[in-house]
Amino acid sequence: MNLQTFLLFSQDSDLKELLQTVSPHATIHSADTVSEGLALWSDISPALVVAEGNAHTLTPLFEYARQAPHSPPLLVIGDRHSIRDAVEIMRAGAVDYLTKPVCLEDLQLAIPQALHRSRLSVLPSSPPDPFASIISVSPQMNLMKQLAKEVALTDATVLVTGDSGTGKELFAEAIHHYSPRAKGPLIALNCAGIPENLLESELFGYESGAFTDAKRAKPGRFQLAEGGTLFLDEIGEMSSAAQAKLLRVLENHTIDPLGDTRSRKVDIRIIAATNEDLLAHIKAGRFRLDLYYRLNVYQLRIPPLRERREDIEPILLIFLERAKQERGCRIRAIDPAALAVLHNHDWPGNVRELHNVVEWLTITCKAEIIQPAHLPASVKTVSSTNGVSQGPKPSLLAFGLSFQDMEKRMLEEALRKTSGNISEASRLLKMTRNTLRYRMAKYHLS
Repeated sequence: MNLQTFLLFSQDSDLKELLQTVSPHATIHSADTVSEGLALWSDISPALVVAEGNAHTLTPLFEYARQAPHSPPLLVIGDRHSIRDAVEIMRAGAVDYLTKPVCLEDLQLAIPQALHRSRLSVLPSSPPDPFASIISVSPQMNLMKQLAKEVALTDATVLVTGDSGTGKELFAEAIHHYSPRAKGPLIALNCAGIPENLLESELFGYESGAFTDAKRAKPGRFQLAEGGTLFLDEIGEMSSAAQAKLLRVLENHTIDPLGDTRSRKVDIRIIAATNEDLLAHIKAGRFRLDLYYRLNVYQLRIPPLRERREDIEPILLIFLERAKQERGCRIRAIDPAALAVLHNHDWPGNVRELHNVVEWLTITCKAEIIQPAHLPASVKTVSSTNGVSQGPKPSLLAFGLSFQDMEKRMLEEALRKTSGNISEASRLLKMTRNTLRYRMAKYHLS
């Protein structure tokens, strides 16, 4: 590889002059077409490839780069308004994506960084970034990821808050895998998915004979997470007795398995998550203030999708790409008019709802380009925050309902639609049968 040789895929002579200005000692070979440039590639062994185009026209270039024994960094220059292209190009292997018109300052920053990555590529590769699985282009989410990386390097307890479906569990997983505890286990427990009378034994374990059915000792989640991280989801659903014991773990780093007279030391990190207002729970006497302070050492609030609408398209495209790889989905793009419809939807179910819409489209849409007519009716109303409603969109909040009231109504509707069939209702609600039974008991539903 010649560190003074660049290969440019572009018909723009001004771009070549800009490159020469930034790197006056480099020899710059230019090609008007991709095929012409690929013919040059093997002859000159460039240290950097700069290509102007889109994901479709540059596909042969990326395929060639993947097969080349020593592939140089690829710097792509594309259209400012094509987020879809930017996402596809970066996923294909580009080190950077600049938008037209490119200025001297852009190249002065991008070229040294690209060449630096090229020099690093001969060193042992670093582990993948766990936060890369959280797809975002919005400043809000990128800030959250940066803050999460910073706290991950400490051993602080983290409280992840945000609406249902925003990706709190993804953040918890990424924090663990980015932390010094990454080699240890990550153990998760959904506090709402375990009946109250079983939650303590699940958390703290028990000794043989601790109760009637305890035929043999069983380690709890705290013991299973030794040396790693324990993720407690839906922490607001934890019983008062379990809260008191969790507080002791946070204060003394010890646990008391049921039926054991000895306290045991544990070395774990705790990440908790909730979609509820814990301060309101505290005022209502349902959550301990001292536990809240122990958990809220560092709080990350994951913004809902309606606050970061620019993330809708890249997330949708990633979901479509996965569907294509898994099931041969034919959809390859979304029409701007259809994208505008998605931008105008409030997304109360957040990323989880968007995923369900994509799943629905992969089944019902037979075209390669998603048009507005292909979208489900549930997303075809303009959000109250984005404009005038095109149709009725009743809100339970408008009737002054609490979260518990809404949850109860959701359970009642699912049971009514399935004629009381627990298995069907649990599938409809996307929860386990045990979780459904627990919540039915919670609201005295039969």
